[in-house]
Amino acid sequence: MSRTLRRTLAVLPAAFLLALVPGSASAYPNPGVVNGDIVVHDPSMVRSTSGQYLLYSTGEGLQLRTSTDRTAFGRSGNAFTTKPSWWKNYSSASDPWAPDISYRGGKYLMYYAVSSFGSNTSAIGLAASTTGQAGSWSDYGIVYTSNASSDYNAIDPNLFVDDDGKWWLSFGSWWTGIKMIRIDPSTGKQYSGDTARRSLASRPTGTKAVEAPSIVKRNGYYYLFASYDTCCAGTSSTYKIKVGRATAVTGPYKDKNGVSMLSNGGTPVMESHGRYIGPGGQSILADSDGDLLVYHYYDGQDNGTPKLGVNLLNWSSGWPVAY
Repeated sequence: MSRTLRRTLAVLPAAFLLALVPGSASAYPNPGVVNGDIVVHDPSMVRSTSGQYLLYSTGEGLQLRTSTDRTAFGRSGNAFTTKPSWWKNYSSASDPWAPDISYRGGKYLMYYAVSSFGSNTSAIGLAASTTGQAGSWSDYGIVYTSNASSDYNAIDPNLFVDDDGKWWLSFGSWWTGIKMIRIDPSTGKQYSGDTARRSLASRPTGTKAVEAPSIVKRNGYYYLFASYDTCCAGTSSTYKIKVGRATAVTGPYKDKNGVSMLSNGGTPVMESHGRYIGPGGQSILADSDGDLLVYHYYDGQDNGTPKLGVNLLNWSSGWPVAY
C-alpha cells in the first residue's frame, strides 16, 4: 500500500514478461520476469498514447520508470521536482505515497496520498499532465482529507470511471476500512451533488488492516481488489491481495463464498510464496493482451527489498486468477 518506509526505495529493475505460466510448486504464480530498475513500492502503470509504459511509485516526489516492452524498465526521474507547500501539513517528510495514474479526457491524471506512517492525518492530492512524463505534472491540490479524529484514512486513492460516465474515488486503510466518494469529472475533486462517503470493505473483528483499493468492471461485475494485513516490514510483511465483487460500484462487495467485504470477506488473489513475500499495493492495467496485476513484493532473497511484480489475470471462472 502506501504506508511505506519509502525512503529506502532504491532504483532497481522492474520487468515482467507476459509469457507467464502458472506456478506448479505453489498455489500462486511467481511474478513474470522483469529487469532494469525494479525496486518499487505501490506501483501504478499506464500505457501512454505513444505506446510507452509509465510506471509511477512511492518515494522521492513519486518515482517514474518507463519501458517500451513491459519487460525492461529504466528510471526516468520524478513526477514532482518542486514539492507543493501544502504537503508539509500532512507529512514532515513531504513525501507522497501510492500514486494512481490514468488517462482521461486528453490528459494524464494522478491521485496520490500525503501522510506519515501510522497516522490518519492524511490527504489525497491530484495532479495532471499532458505527457505523463517526469517533471511535467501540475498539482491541483487537495481532494479529500482525514484527521486524528477520523475513523477512516485518506490514503491509497484509486479512480474508477463507470460506463455511465460517473467518476468514483476509492481510498483508505485500517480504522473502518475502504471508503468511496463520487468525483466531479470537470474538476477531479469531490462531486458537490453527492458528498456521501460510502464504505466498501472493513474488518470489524481482529486486525483492521485492509487498504489500497483498486476497482475494475468485468463481465457485468465490479471487482474490488485490496491489500490485507501488514506491509512495509521487509521479510516480516504479511501483505496479501484479496478481491470481492458486486453488481453496483458502491457495493456490497462479496467474496467467492458470499462473505461481505464489510465483514472480513475477501477471496485471495496473491499471497506470500517462496521468496515473494507480502505481495500488495496493487493496481490493474488493462493492456492490449489482457489485464495485468501490478504490485510490489518483498524479496526474501534480497533482505526484503521491495520489488515490482506483474502477472496476467484470467477471468474465465468469473473471478480473477493470476498466472
